[in-house]
This record gives sequence, C-alpha cells and structure tokens, in this order.
Amino acid sequence: MRFLPTDEQADFARTLRALLAASDVPAAVRAWAGGGYGPGRALWSRLSDTGLFALAVPEAYEGLGPLPVELALGFVELGRAGVPGPVVETAAAAVLLAELGDAALAGRFLPELAAGAAATLTLPGGSPYALDAEAAAHCFAVSPAGELRLAGAGRPLASTDPARRLSVPAAGGELLAAGPGVERAAAVAGRWARLLTAAQCLGVGEALLARTVQYAKQRTQFGGPIGAFQAVKHRLADTLLGLEFARPLVWAAALTPGPGEVAAAKLTAGEAAYTAALTALQVHGAVGYTEELDLSLWLRKARPLRDAWGTPSACREEVVAAAVRARAARSR
Repeated sequence: MRFLPTDEQADFARTLRALLAASDVPAAVRAWAGGGYGPGRALWSRLSDTGLFALAVPEAYEGLGPLPVELALGFVELGRAGVPGPVVETAAAAVLLAELGDAALAGRFLPELAAGAAATLTLPGGSPYALDAEAAAHCFAVSPAGELRLAGAGRPLASTDPARRLSVPAAGGELLAAGPGVERAAAVAGRWARLLTAAQCLGVGEALLARTVQYAKQRTQFGGPIGAFQAVKHRLADTLLGLEFARPLVWAAALTPGPGEVAAAKLTAGEAAYTAALTALQVHGAVGYTEELDLSLWLRKARPLRDAWGTPSACREEVVAAAVRARAARSR
C-alpha cells in the first residue's frame, strides 16, 4: 500500500515549509534555550495563522479537527525546521480536553489552544517532567490516580537539548477533572503525543541527512569530495533507508492510530532520527560538535525525541503486546 498525501495535504505541508524557511528558526531556538521566548512565540503565532494548532481541536471549539494525518504532516515540517517549544504537548493537551467530553472545560481552554497558546502536559507512563512550563500558558498534569490538575512550573532541570527546558510540575494546583474518564482520555492523548513525536523525529532525521549530504559534497579530502568515498555513501544510504522505512509507518499510524501502530511508528522513526544524528557526527567530524554550527541544534534533538513519549524498549513492548492481542483475537 502506498501512503501519499492528497493535493490539499501536500499544499499545507509546502506552506509550512515555506513559512519556516523564511523564518530564522535557529535564532529562535538559541533564544529559547536561553530563556528568551519572544522569537519563538512570534514563530508560533505565524504557525497558528496557518491553522496548524487548530488541527487538534474539534470544530465546535474553534478548531479544524481532529485531523491526525494533516497534523502529522505538519509536525514533520516542525521537526525538519527544528521549531522550539511544547508543540507535541499542546496538541496532546487539546486531544485530552476534547476526549474528556466536558463542555465547560473544553470551552475554557480549547479555543485558546487552537489559536496557538502553548500548553505542556504530563501523563502517567510518560515523562514525569513538564516541557517548557515557563513558556506555556497552561501546565496540565494527570496523576496516576486519574486526576487532571492545572499545575504550576516547578524546579527546572538540565536537558540534553538546551531548547527542551524541563521541570517537575509543582504539587497541587486546580483540580479540573477526576475519574475513569480522565484515564481514558489520557490514554488517547498519550497515543497522539507518541504519534506526533514520531512525525517530529522523521523531520529531524530528514534535516540531519540533508545537511550531511550537502557537507559530504562540499568537504574535500585526497583531491575529491568525501561523498565520493564508498564508506560514506554506504552510511548515507543506510540512513536514508531507515528514514524511508519509517515514513509509511508514521502515515499508517496517523490513519489508524492503534497502540501497536503508533508504537511501531515511534520506534522506527525515533531510531532513524538517532541514526541520522550519528551519521551526521561521523561525516562532519569534530566540526559537528561545535555549538556555532546550526547542525548542533538538530543533533541535540534526536536523542531526547527518540526517548520522549515512549522509549525504544517501551515501544517494542507495546508492539509485541499488540501482536499478541491480534493473534488471540484471530484464534477465537
């Protein structure tokens, strides 16, 4: 089966790519890492004008969705450009609030999220750390007991990627909802977060590969470009193969977002992005480690995104569990 976007979906992706190419995203990322959120917020505002954030919000609350395929296409572009901020968490929070079925809560928060307000989210089974809570308008936290609270930003923590500013949510906060409905909505939101992180990983991997191929064409040694060396060609080809294998899994998970499908997409895309980072470092050599090179902005994202919203081992367990469930269902 071939997963190809419609003309309208392809136009949307091209619009986002052109917008991001015209923006100085690396400067916004560096400012964000230093606590300067102004350029990043301005970028988010331009993205919201395209309707990107509204894709996770139902039409009843000033949104356009939920449209997981279109959102996944958009998040590939966000990863390719290295956009900072809790983009995945904002979309997942919108899904959580919509799935709760509480009209009052949805009406309170969803129109704001559709318009591009940032939100961060922590869920049981996911990371216990809130991403960019200082820059978010809202920090939603679901406890293991099934309580959804509006928490405050807590103690900041160091991160592999300085542009991913982590913190432990403050205890307490306004209780928004509780009970089995919260647990069910949290499970759905967690799958969306995992799917969109997979899409982000795909974009990050593509960006790393493109920059590495360009460098391999320009860098010369022994009288020729290093891209002509067979060992370099093989490494680049293996990286491309990993990304191309991940792509249809991401689109398949967006079309049928079951736990197994989403876990497979996240596992494959995350590993492909991490492999692209390793390839980029090997081909660039020592210059790849320098912070002054924009490449470092994507290198630092690959490992955290690979582990965010489902480590490789957790995703493998989910894929196996889904296969076991499917086999048991067929044998009945």
